[in-house]
Amino acid sequence: MSHSRDQNAPSRALVVGTVSFYLVAALSMIMANKWVLNATDTPLFFLLAQLVIAVVLFLFAHMLGLLQLPLRLDPQVCKGLIPMVGLNVVGLSFSNYTLKYVDASFYQVARGMVLPFTVATSYAFLHSRPSLRAVLACSVVTLGFFVGVFLDGTSISAVGVSFGVASSLITAVHSVVIKKSLDVVKGSALHLSWYTNLMSAVVLAPLLVLAGELPGVLKLLFGPDDAPVSEDKMSALSTFILGSAVTGVFGFLMSIASLLSIKVTSPITHMVSSAVRGGAASFLGMWLFDEIITTGRAASIVVILFGSIYYTWVKHVESLPASRGNGYDRVSPEDVEAGKAGKMQGKPE
Repeated sequence: MSHSRDQNAPSRALVVGTVSFYLVAALSMIMANKWVLNATDTPLFFLLAQLVIAVVLFLFAHMLGLLQLPLRLDPQVCKGLIPMVGLNVVGLSFSNYTLKYVDASFYQVARGMVLPFTVATSYAFLHSRPSLRAVLACSVVTLGFFVGVFLDGTSISAVGVSFGVASSLITAVHSVVIKKSLDVVKGSALHLSWYTNLMSAVVLAPLLVLAGELPGVLKLLFGPDDAPVSEDKMSALSTFILGSAVTGVFGFLMSIASLLSIKVTSPITHMVSSAVRGGAASFLGMWLFDEIITTGRAASIVVILFGSIYYTWVKHVESLPASRGNGYDRVSPEDVEAGKAGKMQGKPE
């Protein structure tokens, strides 16, 4: 039986390749998003461009026979996915606003409450009572969040932090809703990604007008081309076009990377890779955008990562006895990451 398990286990090369692919895609998304949001004032239009590019890539992959998509949309499926699409649009919008107002190196801190909110919503909606050790892990993560907010030592945008907290809460609720949403599409994560991206783009288009971004969009597309400050800098429109292309493509790849990472890696490996991604994003933000990582910010990131990894280890240990059968429906960080696959654009986490 042990030999059979070894045969079914993914090869080490596949695991390493998947984790590396996931890290590169995720880091590219965060840095490219921050680059564009620093140069433009239209975060919702930027998100719309990403979603449209993802939809186009979906259709292109379908034409090549790489994917099989339901091009004839089922009205009942669309109706059943309304909660999922609503959370997706609001969550991605808030994430973009968060990254717009805070440093890339602080983004992980601003959204540091995802794990505690996920456990809380799991308890509230799925009646999954966490163990004392799981609560302790969430407490450590929460402590790390407050260390970053109050002991950072630099000027922090209260608006950005507020968007980060709201985005974290929506992500947590999303991890619960995605379970029911998968049932709507008969368990196909690929079809869920297709429906979610397409419907989100349709919903977001009028919302950006209501949010007052239309004048900024018109200025970006048809206004006088902003002359770059120096030869090594691009205009706002050029930055937007290139950034949209990069994030759209990587967003498409990110969904595949997230699904594949969850499929071929263990929860601990997946969480550690997410932790490495968060730490690397902080240092890349310092290097690419001349951001400052203060002692308080570094301590906050370390505490949040420690609490997250400890939580994953706790859930791994608690899941070992297969015969428990007590109906406990655990929600772990990989469930949260699975929700990203449905978002497709690969919102920076």
